[in-house]
Amino acid sequence: MRIFSTQKDTIETIVARKQSETKDVSTVVAQIIARVQQQGDQALFQLIEEIDQVTLSSLTVSLEEVETAVQAVSPELLEVMEQAKENILAFHQKQVQQGFVLTKENGVVMGQRVLPLAKVGVYVPGGTAAYPSTVLMDVLPAKIAGVKKIVMITPTDSQGKVPAAILAAASVAGVDEIYKVGGAHGVAALAYGTETIPKVDKIVGPGNIYVATAKKMVYGEVDIDMIAGPSDVLIIADASANPRWLAADLLAQAEHDILAQAILVTTEAALIEQVQVELDLQLKELPRKDIAAAALESSGKLILVNDLSEALTIANQIAPEHLELAVADPFALLGQVENAGSVFLGHHTPEVLGDYFAGPNHTLPTEGTACFYSPLSVDDFIKKSSYLYYPEAAMKAAGPAVALFAETEDLIGHARSINVRREGEK
Repeated sequence: MRIFSTQKDTIETIVARKQSETKDVSTVVAQIIARVQQQGDQALFQLIEEIDQVTLSSLTVSLEEVETAVQAVSPELLEVMEQAKENILAFHQKQVQQGFVLTKENGVVMGQRVLPLAKVGVYVPGGTAAYPSTVLMDVLPAKIAGVKKIVMITPTDSQGKVPAAILAAASVAGVDEIYKVGGAHGVAALAYGTETIPKVDKIVGPGNIYVATAKKMVYGEVDIDMIAGPSDVLIIADASANPRWLAADLLAQAEHDILAQAILVTTEAALIEQVQVELDLQLKELPRKDIAAAALESSGKLILVNDLSEALTIANQIAPEHLELAVADPFALLGQVENAGSVFLGHHTPEVLGDYFAGPNHTLPTEGTACFYSPLSVDDFIKKSSYLYYPEAAMKAAGPAVALFAETEDLIGHARSINVRREGEK
């Protein structure tokens, strides 16, 4: 991990984000999308075989497969999923918006309706790893919003099977349809529809660079939640923080991906040294130590600051996906946080609580986009429609003002639309 200090490094140098040296996948993704548009299911079967090295006889996950998966996972895991479901529902229920009606004395009525999207596609990463938590986090807000059909896609393992934990989570969450496809081809199928997979109104969920690029390309044909990049955490710590716990939290993030970013910002030079020792010790015991070590080497940062105000300045410029306030009085700092996907307060609130169980959503803006993106929420699964009613007298009273606006913009037809009504039946 690189070590920085505000006494010798500029803020600009400290917050600079390493540019990913990834190949341009846009051309490849565009070709994949075109094939799915033109050939539908046939392209999906071919691409699954070419890219995933799996031969499938059907894209659809049957009800029997889901029931078998539910029986295959442990009762303890099912119980944990149900508890997490309760927590997620309780939090997201508070996000529900209501429409409104405004009635004026002259009889004018105007209002706003809040309506659920009809069909939503949920992308769940899979293949070499299973993320049942993503199923719960991405599906349950849609259920609260009242989405009529929730379609889930996820790649299979090398045997053409979807991990049992993912299917069990889909059952717990109430997914309507599940299909065995991932990658850019899965995104294209949701965006344009095939013989088997229905076209949806919106696609949500994280994925690799091919998935993210595909979502970006199909935006406009469908809506998307966000363009997700590598995950990150930034921890602000003072003298009250436990170096062993801090190291564990940094490694929890680093083991995600070699591109993941783990950052510690602290007022204590001694704490940096202690955390380095703990990182070395704990890394040896981590099954995914090669991935975590590569992430720390590539993007990890240990930053020494003069005070917590300076730490917050850095955090707000980095705009982390996850922000931990490992300080004696975290609530005193919360009001100064401007840019963060989700904030974790105090020494006993590690970010992993939010990953799985607590309730707030774990699908969060990454790579500094917390400056303008928000966590996935019920809002992502609704649309709003306004309505307006004018009685005759109110229309005639407003007519001159409307006509003047229209004539100022040289839209004479607009002015005529109101004026012919002011003249009455002829």
